[in-house]
This record gives sequence, structure tokens and C-alpha cells, in this order.
Amino acid sequence: MKKEFLIVSAFVILAAFSFISMANINGKWTGALKLPGDGDFPLSYTFKVDSGKLTGTAHAPQGDVAITDGMINGDNFSFSIPVPGGTSPHTGKVYQDSLSMNLVYKGQHLHATLVRGN
Repeated sequence: MKKEFLIVSAFVILAAFSFISMANINGKWTGALKLPGDGDFPLSYTFKVDSGKLTGTAHAPQGDVAITDGMINGDNFSFSIPVPGGTSPHTGKVYQDSLSMNLVYKGQHLHATLVRGN
């Protein structure tokens, strides 16, 4: 009986810790996508996290697009953006004051750094 209580208690503590340690990326983030040839493309996202599921919107001059397949685990996250002809997968890592994000668009691997917006 005591052993079962300890096992259940340990599981509950680990589960609670995993939710506590999940990075908070809720809100608006802005930055620039580094393009080949030293160009930049402005980026803006609004994220919402609920129980490990990442949802939100990518804001672009052409209009807003809902992110799909979003998930966050600790300080790592991933999601996709629908683009003409398919999707653009995004992966990233949350830091104390920024997000580092890699994405694939039309076969090109690109990188962006985002900071919390207004």
C-alpha cells in the first residue's frame, strides 16, 4: 500500500512539473525571417498554449493564417502554416526573452528570431 502511494505521488509530481516547466509563449511575437541574399521578411505571430497544444495565428501582409498541428513540450515547439501548394513546418525553442525558429518554405530552410510584441 505504501509503495503504491509513493509511485502514484511520484507520477503526480512529475506530471505537474512537466506542465509547470512548459514555456509560456502566449501572446504576440514579432521578428524577421532571414532570407537568402541578406534580405529580411517581417514576421508576426500570436500564440496560445493550452495543455501542451499550441494554437494561434500567423500575421502577414496578405492576411492572417491559422497555425495547424501545434504542440509545445518544455521549451521546444512546432507547428505548420498552410501555404500555397502545401504547408510550411516550423520548429523552435523558447528562451527567456526570445524565440528561435526554423522553418521550411518551398524547400528552403530559413531561420528567424522573434521577441515578445506589444
